[in-house]
Amino acid sequence: MKDESTHVMPWRIEDIDLTRVERQRAATNEDLLLLLCAASFIESGTDLYTSNLSKFFNDDPEVSSWLNHEWEPEEMQHGRALKTYINYVWPEFDWDTAFANFFDEYSKTCDVEGFEKTRALEMVARCVVETGTATLYRAINECSDEPVLKEITDNIRTDEVRHYKHFFKYFKKYNKIEGNGRLAVLGALMRRVMEIKNEDSEIALRHVFAIRYPERKDDFAYNRNLSARVNSLVRRNLSADLCVKMLLKPLDLPARIQPGIHYPLAKITQHVFFR
Repeated sequence: MKDESTHVMPWRIEDIDLTRVERQRAATNEDLLLLLCAASFIESGTDLYTSNLSKFFNDDPEVSSWLNHEWEPEEMQHGRALKTYINYVWPEFDWDTAFANFFDEYSKTCDVEGFEKTRALEMVARCVVETGTATLYRAINECSDEPVLKEITDNIRTDEVRHYKHFFKYFKKYNKIEGNGRLAVLGALMRRVMEIKNEDSEIALRHVFAIRYPERKDDFAYNRNLSARVNSLVRRNLSADLCVKMLLKPLDLPARIQPGIHYPLAKITQHVFFR
């Protein structure tokens, strides 16, 4: 992990008073805590992904500096903030063991070979991921009535939207050089959308369940149903319109075409994101 002291953070988990947490209220919503654990694992693995992205953009000081000194520290704080909240509300959960098990598997899925073939298209893929996370934290914020968690998730969502804007800016920078057409951009968008559910969140939830419910670790049907129940929390509060607007932006479509694409893309988004 890089030194966070070189970047002034927009907010700090250390400045949030956890004694304001309504612990009993938070602890009763176990499905939400399971989801928060999974999210905290993915965020806490950001340093590995940053390392790979830095290699991909190693000769671009603007991009690599932003990735290493702003994006990574902020993403790592997301993981730390969620872990801190979970430990406060749910101290009996062995976060460290669950994360170690998750990271052992997750790290094998993260490599440069999985990136898009060009830099512009990889930035499109990153826009999809930031769209997914911004939508996730907005949904968590909507389905929670615990004030401190609402504050934390609103801070994270704001960060993710800002990160999206950076990746979009770098997409435009590289696409001026590469000249990818809308079809190529759409292909990168859809490839990443279709991969979202099959990767990080599925691995993370599986390792959360294994520690929380060790007696059901090998019960595939139980874990599948539990995943569906946890993800339904997000799906009920998913802002498909916000999601689609962010996904459509790299396509730079004429205004007259956007309504015709918006509805089918919203349906795909609802099905794929947290189905």
